[in-house]
Amino acid sequence: MTGKKVKLAFILNESARKATYNRRKKGLLKKLNELSTLCGIEACAIVYSPYEHQPEVWPSPSGVQRVFAKFNNIPESEKSKKMVNQEAFLKQRILKSVEQVKNLRRENRKLEITLLMFHCLSVGKILHNNMSNIDLNDLAWLIDQNLKEIGRRIGT
Repeated sequence: MTGKKVKLAFILNESARKATYNRRKKGLLKKLNELSTLCGIEACAIVYSPYEHQPEVWPSPSGVQRVFAKFNNIPESEKSKKMVNQEAFLKQRILKSVEQVKNLRRENRKLEITLLMFHCLSVGKILHNNMSNIDLNDLAWLIDQNLKEIGRRIGT
């Protein structure tokens, strides 16, 4: 059972904000403990808060030091291998989106030409005056592909 969707906005009421902070911090540390136990990983958390004088550390100050020491012993090239800064992340997302748009345009073009082919078949002739040379070339290619597919199916 899931809770209701929470509007992510700063909580103006001080006591409600403090209660939410305590509840969510407890949940975060519980999830971190579960992740560490279930997956056998080393993890740590440091939480600074205006409500407490000292930062909350999990699992313990020595546990945090152990995890940080392990992290600091990793060579710099290994540390940064899977890390991505915001600019690199956005560039990757843009490239992926551009590729998706290109694929969708290609699919849409094929569907347009397929509809044009079926329209020409239903009318019984190709209407040259409404079509560009590119349209005619694409239509010829699609017809050729369909004939090859029909030939392949008949041959088997």
